[in-house]
Amino acid sequence: MPVLISDQATSARNAGAYRFGARRRLSGREARAKLWLRIRRNWQLYALLFLPILWLIVFRYAPMYGAQIAFRQYSPAFGIEASPWVGLANFERFFNSPKFEPVIVNTLVLSFYSLVAGFPIPILLALSLNQVKARLFRSSVQMITYAPHFISTVVIVGMLFQFLHPRVGFTAVLANALGMSAPNWMGDPDAFRHIFVWSGVWQETGFSAIIYLAVLSTVDPALHEAAVVDGASRLQRIRYIDIPSLLPTAMVLLVLSTGRVLEVAFEKVYLMQSPLNLGVAEVINTYVYKVGLLSPILDFSYSTAIGLLKGIVGLLLLITVNHAARRLTANSVW
Repeated sequence: MPVLISDQATSARNAGAYRFGARRRLSGREARAKLWLRIRRNWQLYALLFLPILWLIVFRYAPMYGAQIAFRQYSPAFGIEASPWVGLANFERFFNSPKFEPVIVNTLVLSFYSLVAGFPIPILLALSLNQVKARLFRSSVQMITYAPHFISTVVIVGMLFQFLHPRVGFTAVLANALGMSAPNWMGDPDAFRHIFVWSGVWQETGFSAIIYLAVLSTVDPALHEAAVVDGASRLQRIRYIDIPSLLPTAMVLLVLSTGRVLEVAFEKVYLMQSPLNLGVAEVINTYVYKVGLLSPILDFSYSTAIGLLKGIVGLLLLITVNHAARRLTANSVW
């Protein structure tokens, strides 16, 4: 009897090994068949996915072919392939340019200032609204705070010029009422960064808080009920329940924001620039635009080299910060 059971087990193992070997030989064919079957069954979902993938290929991957003009002395008359290869000459030109230091410093200062000022405020707003029990008041505050997000950048800058106008603006009227001389805020280099950053905080705080409110809505109410039974105060529940729940999402958004540290809002900076504040308002994006499209001699290679350098630095920052976040908090993008 034991011999018979052993023979049956051996036969079963051999049959399993044969079937496994057959599956391995047909794995490629079966995988393709299953893929086409899945596509036929869910063709509506793949049709919806087609347009985003097409947009990604056309506007993100296809332009990478033209990035090689950063290493050439590009001329539209010759085309990309026929333009002479100059290697890193365009990058060296930017490094040796007198514009290099002020443009980099202005970009970094505006980026980190915006990050430090704008990152924690949506979290505080979400934590505060999450504690509000009156639904009407909560909905009203949410609507008031995220409505500025839908105002275009051109309108926002126009509002800033009107409110801060040295003669007819709100600050001018207030200064005249107090017997003081009205300052020219939009022409003051020392005020440019503060106006840029805090107007952006006002515009984006409410919309950014929606993400954190959505995360807080998934917190199990039983945790708060148990904390109340144990005698925890409202601040203690925020500290030990709400904030740990927000931490993974906050870290992911922080990593992504750090990767875009050199991507200062081009439209807003360009519209707010004037000859009076240009020394602190010239950033990489506006400098590339002026060199590549507004200068008397359109230097496409030089502007592309600067833009490519910005992208490489942003990628390295993203990888570094993501690795540090994964090591320190176990929360990261990948």
